[in-house]
Amino acid sequence: MVKKLWGGRFSKKTEPLVEEFTKSIQYDQKLAKCDLIGSRIHVQILKKSGYLTSDEASKLFNALLSITHSINDGTFKPDNKSEDIHTNIQNILQKKVGDLALKLHTARSRNDQVVFATKLYCKLSIFLLEREIDKLKVSIKELSDKNKNVIIPGFTHMRHAQPVYLKDYLLVYVEMLKRDKQRLDYISKNIQITIGAGALAGTPIDAVEYSVKASEVLKELEGFAEAFKIIATTNSLDAVSDRDFVIEIISALSTIAMHLSRLSEDLIIWSTKEFDFVEIDEAFCTGSSLMPQKKNPDVLELVRGYTGRLYGNLVSVLTMMKGLPLTYNRDMQLDKEPLFDSFEIISSELKVLTRLIKTVKFNEEKIKEHLKDESLYATDLVYYLVDKKVPFQEAHTIVGKLVKYSLDNEIQIKDMPENLLKKFSNKFVKKEIVKLFDPLVSVKSKKSIKR
Repeated sequence: MVKKLWGGRFSKKTEPLVEEFTKSIQYDQKLAKCDLIGSRIHVQILKKSGYLTSDEASKLFNALLSITHSINDGTFKPDNKSEDIHTNIQNILQKKVGDLALKLHTARSRNDQVVFATKLYCKLSIFLLEREIDKLKVSIKELSDKNKNVIIPGFTHMRHAQPVYLKDYLLVYVEMLKRDKQRLDYISKNIQITIGAGALAGTPIDAVEYSVKASEVLKELEGFAEAFKIIATTNSLDAVSDRDFVIEIISALSTIAMHLSRLSEDLIIWSTKEFDFVEIDEAFCTGSSLMPQKKNPDVLELVRGYTGRLYGNLVSVLTMMKGLPLTYNRDMQLDKEPLFDSFEIISSELKVLTRLIKTVKFNEEKIKEHLKDESLYATDLVYYLVDKKVPFQEAHTIVGKLVKYSLDNEIQIKDMPENLLKKFSNKFVKKEIVKLFDPLVSVKSKKSIKR
């Protein structure tokens, strides 16, 4: 029989349908290691406050550590009949140390236990995710360096705009990822891992006893133990009712998803036959069950598609929280699945894109064909006239009329005789403007970019 952490007040057995409906073990088992860390810290607090003898604390601490080892070596098997992972661990502990395990819940509630484990899980997950972000940044930077001299058409409104360096285009995504990492880092630093809230009103243990160093019990998280500290709660009601940090994290992850989706969309468009700018390696594509010629960028399409799910995760938690009275309500257990799902999706996307980016190859010949489009150099013609003291707006109108004439009469501007060019502006000198229809001249003329 699976024991619960509550029930003395009840005379009836819980309806099986209610057991099934309310349990969270199927997903909150991801918190197991973080819950065990919290329990080991709690053992130290109970020892310092006199609720446990040194011998009792040692037995509990070692038993909890052995459960952690079973998670690390893969032998830990969650009991799906348990209400949640916290109950599951308590029952395992009781099998190991007997009724001594019953003392562990002194001055503790699942309300503060859950929020402790969730916050620690979030900080650890952010720490690991930032490493994956760095790897993708490196991958993009390497691709940029490999193609540092390649110039491509820049686009606005999906139309040819002006020539730009491919490296600058790619490094846009490095800038996005930098901001993503800064955003996550800021959120992580703002997450205060607190103890002592109890169910909502605090506990009889003096807050001085909470000054336990994380490093005393976090040896298995080497490299991360010093990244946070555990403090006594300043407002116990807020500690158990707050899920702002979950919302902030899913929001930040949704922003990352949006950035990765935009990167994927660029590569999808560029890999079409119409563009043919890039070649996506076959290892990251799939075929068609009907059309043998197909090579589909399914990985990139799924990255794009998963973005909607992350947005949905964010909306689900915002909606769940919007009408809750203080303090803890059972609705709040529904923050876990969207949170875990969002972390896992972004982690997998970062990993697969890091590998995919390393395989991307650019078709420079096809890109050069696009760079022959004279409309890409229209703005350079405007500045040519501006340099000859023509007011900008007037120059803009002149070049606009020149481009229209070129299109209507199917004649390239650089092929027009000088007397025809003079009809648009007497400032035009053919031998000078012909030089402007050069992508390298165009990109080098831009002085405002700090390189």
